[in-house]
Amino acid sequence: MFDRFRSVPIWQPAPIFGALLGDVFRYSLAATMVITLGLIMGFRPQAGVLGVVAAVALVIVFAISLSWMWIIVGMLVKSPESVMTSSFLLLFPLTMGSNIFVDPRTMPGWLQVVVNANPVTKLANASRGLMHGNVAMGDIVWVLAATVVVTAVFAPIAMRMYHRER
Repeated sequence: MFDRFRSVPIWQPAPIFGALLGDVFRYSLAATMVITLGLIMGFRPQAGVLGVVAAVALVIVFAISLSWMWIIVGMLVKSPESVMTSSFLLLFPLTMGSNIFVDPRTMPGWLQVVVNANPVTKLANASRGLMHGNVAMGDIVWVLAATVVVTAVFAPIAMRMYHRER
């Protein structure tokens, strides 16, 4: 595949950025489906359309930063199934160890500490706050800072690996 990309007169990072753009499309489609289903089921965000759009944008920006990690995994493993399995192994504990499904106040003290330090908890708090109009700016800043750090660490590694593959 890389030989084919090398022989075509394209901008060399285009396949990587094309994959990221495809991810953005999938994330946007998934968010639209979830929000639509929520509205059908009775969800009424107090911050209106702008709050929902801001929340979805924040989630997508954070997800793009995580996509750089999956690009690295995709270049290291042999099959797409391996990428899915390895991503599940990381995302499952991050998701289950967050406040998405259970209020942390109902958890033991030690688990509350873990849940409150989880980046998915910060993202969930920020997106919920944006949708309901009571966002804590600290959560948004934390998510954006984490996004910058994750991208700054993993994007150069992914691009270096991609250029080495060619």
